[in-house]
Amino acid sequence: MDADVFAQVRTAVRELVRERVVPLEERIEETDAVPDELRRAAADMGLFGYALPEEFGGLGVTMAEDVQLAIEFGYTSPAFRSLFGTNNGIAGQVIARFGSDEQKKAWLPGLAAGELIGSFALTEAEAGSDPAGLRTSARRDGEDWVITGGKRYITNAPIADLFVVFARSEPEQTGGRGISTFLVPASTPGVTVGPHDRKTGQSGAWTAEVFLDDVRVPADALVGEQGRGYSKALTVLSRGRLHVAALCVGMAQRVLDESVAYAATAKQGGAPIGRFQLVQALIADMHTELLAGRAMVADVAARYDSGEDTSVGPSAAKLFCSEMVGRATDRAVQVHGGLGYLRTTPVERFYRDARLYRLYEGTSEVQRVIVGSGLLRAAGMARG
Repeated sequence: MDADVFAQVRTAVRELVRERVVPLEERIEETDAVPDELRRAAADMGLFGYALPEEFGGLGVTMAEDVQLAIEFGYTSPAFRSLFGTNNGIAGQVIARFGSDEQKKAWLPGLAAGELIGSFALTEAEAGSDPAGLRTSARRDGEDWVITGGKRYITNAPIADLFVVFARSEPEQTGGRGISTFLVPASTPGVTVGPHDRKTGQSGAWTAEVFLDDVRVPADALVGEQGRGYSKALTVLSRGRLHVAALCVGMAQRVLDESVAYAATAKQGGAPIGRFQLVQALIADMHTELLAGRAMVADVAARYDSGEDTSVGPSAAKLFCSEMVGRATDRAVQVHGGLGYLRTTPVERFYRDARLYRLYEGTSEVQRVIVGSGLLRAAGMARG
């Protein structure tokens, strides 16, 4: 995208977030839902397909551009970005990168326009970070596939039109081998979705269990090669991790802004609390780590686009930034004192919202393993 055009897009996103979404944050929190007018606004702006190919109605942004937009999305309630995040990210990218021409034509235009919601159905009760426990099965029956199993913590499941389902199609294989990817419309007989989960934070960003009871799909529902689905999941998850890192930068910027504004005006003993050096220290630490996270995300995104590093860097960025925003929100509550513990204060809400970033799309512990093992393999250490 031309730099000037992208700058206009980023400015428009910033204005939408700060002028229309931020004022509705408490409503999203109280109702546990994103207002319909915000979904329409996001669709009108093309946000449901900003990372999808232009030929199918998307904007086709690079990773360097993606993270800049993600920083803007991160400034407000995570539920807003979650509404269109799976279309652009882990669900839409599977189709865009690995789908057949027919699959792309059938699904990507609707996803890009916001007419359809895609959902990425990988996680199970015994298969989160490690695919070895994946129990959902897919067996051939004539020309069809029959899928049986259950998924957990599936983002946008209650509102999804399409599930990108991962199932073990070769039961004799173990670990990540023998797993295939299927496109399963939510209306397919045998697909049921449980009630949306009640979570600590991130209200309005719905997750739920998905049950597949002998769900029959045609042969052309298979994405790519049989038995190679987990490698597809890893590919799109790596991009998603860098996107999450940028969201964390945006949230850290928001709680820093809230803390600076509060410390400059709130008084104790007749003077602004910002005059107290220990308050200044909290703010200084927030700002310093925010600058480090912002620079890290930009650098890793550039190396992702060049193909230099599409695995270790995104995991390192996700690890650092998700841990960083946890510290930032904690310090923001501390700056606000007792007010920071009240549900009516934005930093309290972000304190709860931030906790999930260290868990989903790979926990901090998993990111450490990816980074450490990746560096050691590059040095010649054999796989165990």
